[in-house]
Order: sequence, then C-alpha cells, then structure tokens
Amino acid sequence: MAPPLIQLKDIKLTFGGTPLLSGVELSVSSGERVCLIGRNGSGKSTLLKIAAGLVQPDSGSRFVQPGATIRYLPQEPDFAGFATTHAYVEAGLGPGDDHYQARYLLEQLGLHGEEDPAHLSGGEARRTALAHVLAPSPDILLLDEPTNHLDLTTIEWLERELDSRRCALVIISHDRRFLSNLSRSTAWLDRGQIKQIDRGFGAFEAWRDEVLAEEERDQHKLDRRIVNEEHWLRYGVSGRRKRNVKRLGNLYALREQRRDYRGAAGNANLAAAEADKSGKLVIEARNIGKSYGDRKIVDDFSIRVQRGDRIGIVGPNGAGKTTLIEMLTGGNPPDTGTIRFGANIEMATLDQHRESLDPKSTLADALTGGGSDNVMVGGKPKHVVSYMKDFLFAQEQIRTPLEVLSGGERGRLMLARALAKPSNLLVLDEPTNDLDLETLDVLEEMLGDYDGTVILISHDRDFLDRVVTSVIAPEGDGRWIEYAGGYTDMLAQRGADLKREAVKAAAVEREKTASAGAPSTATKRRLNFNEKHALETLPKTIARLQAEIAKQQRHLDDPDLYKKDRKKFATASDALTRAQKELQEAEDKWLELEVLREEIEQA
Repeated sequence: MAPPLIQLKDIKLTFGGTPLLSGVELSVSSGERVCLIGRNGSGKSTLLKIAAGLVQPDSGSRFVQPGATIRYLPQEPDFAGFATTHAYVEAGLGPGDDHYQARYLLEQLGLHGEEDPAHLSGGEARRTALAHVLAPSPDILLLDEPTNHLDLTTIEWLERELDSRRCALVIISHDRRFLSNLSRSTAWLDRGQIKQIDRGFGAFEAWRDEVLAEEERDQHKLDRRIVNEEHWLRYGVSGRRKRNVKRLGNLYALREQRRDYRGAAGNANLAAAEADKSGKLVIEARNIGKSYGDRKIVDDFSIRVQRGDRIGIVGPNGAGKTTLIEMLTGGNPPDTGTIRFGANIEMATLDQHRESLDPKSTLADALTGGGSDNVMVGGKPKHVVSYMKDFLFAQEQIRTPLEVLSGGERGRLMLARALAKPSNLLVLDEPTNDLDLETLDVLEEMLGDYDGTVILISHDRDFLDRVVTSVIAPEGDGRWIEYAGGYTDMLAQRGADLKREAVKAAAVEREKTASAGAPSTATKRRLNFNEKHALETLPKTIARLQAEIAKQQRHLDDPDLYKKDRKKFATASDALTRAQKELQEAEDKWLELEVLREEIEQA
C-alpha cells in the first residue's frame, strides 16, 4: 500500500464544552478518492480545515508528506484584496506552476477573468474558487461542497475534470450522483469518530444501515445484561464478599457504558402544512414570452400544470430559470402571452439565497416572527422549541444568532419557515443546498406525500430523478421544452446533455455567421492561448521525459538490481512505464497542434 500523503491521528476538538471530534483517524494516499460523509454539524468542515492546516485541534497529530502540495476549497472563499477574478486565481499558483492554467480554467468555467470579486454571484464565486484550487494541480485536493451554486453543466464538467486528474481527493458534498461518480472510499464522521470503508458512496447507505442496526442490537444486549445484574444485586448476593465486590464493579461499569453512549441523531420531521385542495387546474400558460433588451429569456412557452404535478426546472446559470418560475407563479408578468391560475391557490416559497433571513435575529424570532413563543403551523399554534426539534435544532439554540448557523442549519431553517405556511403549491428554489443526506431523504419523502403541487429549481440530478414527474429544460434562444420523467429521462429524450447542446448551438451560430458573407479572414481559425502555450512548452516537457526514461533505463540495465534491491527495481520500473506513457501523450499532442498550426498558416 502506498504511504499516506496526509494522515490525521487521534484528533480531538471541543467546542463550548461539547466534544466535536474525539479520536478521529484519517489517512489519504496518492490517487485516493475519499468522500467525507456526516450529518450537518458533525464537524466535517472543521476536520477538513484541520487537514488543510487552517485549524489547530486540541490534541492529536497531523502528518503531510514532505513536498506534497495541498489546496483547500472553503464553502465561503475570501476574495478580499483582489481586484479581479484572474488575480485571485493566480494567487493560488506556486513558483513552478504554469500561469496559463489560471486563464484556461477561468475560460472553461465561463469567466473572462476581469470580474470584480466583490460583485460576484454565488455561482460565479464558486467557479472562481474552483479555478483557484485546480490551477496549481496539487497533490491533495480538499473540497468542501464544491457543487454548491453550480449549474448542471458545470457540475458535469467538474466531474470530468476531477476524474482526469491523478491527485488525491477528499470531498464533502450533498450531491449523491457527484459522490457516486468520483469516490472510491467512504469516511463516515459520526458522533466524533470516523468509520471508513474501501468502497465508494454507492455502497455507503446500505453499509451505514448495517452499522446502525448492529449498534442497536449491541445496546439491546447491554440493556439486558444490566437488567440481569440488577436482578442478581437484589436477590442473588451470596456470602462470598470478594466475588460480589468484583461483580458489583462490573455492574457499575456497564451502567457507565450505557450512560456515556451517544446515540445516532434522529431524522428531521418534515411535514408541509397543507391548505384546502386547489382546483384540478393550477397554472395554464399560453405562448408566454419575456425579453431583456435584445435577449429572449422565454419565447412562446406554453404549459398546463395540474394538481399533484411535480415539475423540475433545470438549465445553466443565467438561462432564465428564476425568471420562468416567477412568471409561472405570478411574481413577474410576461411581456407576451397569458397566464391563468386555478381556484383556491395557496402558495409557499423557498428562496435560493436565504435573502429573507436577518443575520442578527435569533432562531426563535426567525421562526415566530418575534414577540411570541409559538409558531403558526397550518394555522395552529405550536411551541417554537417543539417545532425546532422537528428540524433537528437543539433547545439550547433558541437564542442563537442566525449569522453563526452553518449552511445546513440555515437550509433547514428556511424549510421550516416555508413548510409552516398552509399551502397547496410549493415553489422551491434550490431546496437541497447544504442539506445533509438524511435530511434530503426526509425531504424527498415529504414531497412524495405532499398532496399539492410542487415546482422547483434544482441542480441535484439524483434529487430530480427521485422527486419530479417532468423536467423543463432550455433549448437556446428563449425556447423551453417540458420532458416527461426525471433528469435522466430528459437526457434520454434529448439525446444529449445540456452542455453538449449548448456547445453545438454555439458552433451552429458560428457557421451561420460565416455563411452570411463575412470575409474569410474574419472567421479564420486561430490558435487559442492554451494551444500556443502548449506548442511552446511541450518540447521542453518531451525533453524532460526523455531524460527521465534514460535515467530509469540506466538503473534497470543493471542485471543484478532485482536481487540487490527489489524495492528500487519496482520503483524504477513504475517510473519508466509512467514516463513512457506521458511521453507518448505529449508527442501526440505536440504533433496534433503542429499539424493544426501548419493548416492555419496555409489557409
């Protein structure tokens, strides 16, 4: 087994008198891909910061292999002191890193590099932070919720990019599909300790259920042993004092073990307060359109939403998903076309950015509106502490300011507020952001049991497949089409994913421009920045790899090397194979670019 690049041993950390991490062990080797799983508030982000060297534990040790480079992606990056996104990304590069990577990754992520970091949207900030940690090509990538605020096309690009890299990965994410596609082992942080299996996330939930069931059986056996020993204490004490004292000590030890046991956290109790049924017809839109200047956001779109429908809206950031949902719910009237609403519509909404939350207010005030100890749930009063517990908040958090809540806790709070209002139409904008897997499961079940109608925006592919009955996706130029089924069904019907379709549309547009009679020099193919840089640097890379091959070959030319030092023989063989493969790839790439350059010059 390869030596670890990073290793945490016996990590302990206490917050406010409560143990958060108690004896955590985590080891990550070269090329390993670990998903870090745990409930909101279990300490996942804190553990990742300890691994990155940003937080000091109370005790324990942290080992990083000498020379290994680490990059950490926080949930909320700090852009202070940077004038542009390009400057921020370049700041993450080391002395020997290729600076062209900064520009290349920004382009891949849909940014031009001149954006002001102080005025970035949530999606733009996340993409900038991703470019910052990916550009140096580190040995270890520590990613905390990398898919938050990203659209589906960017998530799928990120999957391909991370899958193609050789670095070690530790990922915290709520996106099941993302974790299943990338992880090869699973570290479960539960009640301050880590349990680990050498299988990806796909096997996690079944394994977790087995562990918890076994733990429950063990506790039941412990309870029976305590009952038996207490029965002996009452009725079976004999005259042999020494044996009795020992057995009594064992009973005290069993009681202490039972007292110190930390059971698994319960699940959230999500239930929407339902109003009277709406009419069979909920929303009917006919030929609606919306434009901003020359740009068409929605063009000639029609839909009929009936009671019980679950509709998901997907698409890249900036495609107009929020505009479309606002039009369908009456928040933004269309420029053209008509919208008709059914009878007895009671709507509850969940906004994406949590903008309605005052960070200085307390948890109780956010739920009650202030001045009361009760929350109106479905028109009936319920004590705020009881309602908090339904959403996994502790009683001690009742006066906690919202600004200190984690992202997952703020997500649960917004759900609590939205679900308290009587409704028969739920409108949810990114409801899965920051929610842990267990709460996601409960949310899916709640939406499945909800008698009303649901319209939601989401970039969580697995969530869409489990919840929605149809998907609305953009086709370009303001055209939106509704597909029956979930996200996977939508892809099957389209025959292409959203990104490939967008690229195709752009290519078609370029062809139209060229055929419109523009001069050939204006549309002439040119080498882009990355291709030029590759042409300049690849010969040096090829020379370096050739030297490395010659070096390893000299080692292997020794006929007695295998007998003298088997470890050195294996290392040299692996290095030779790896260098030969990289050399072949570099030569092929250089040849491809050189042919392209000649074709352009001759055109």
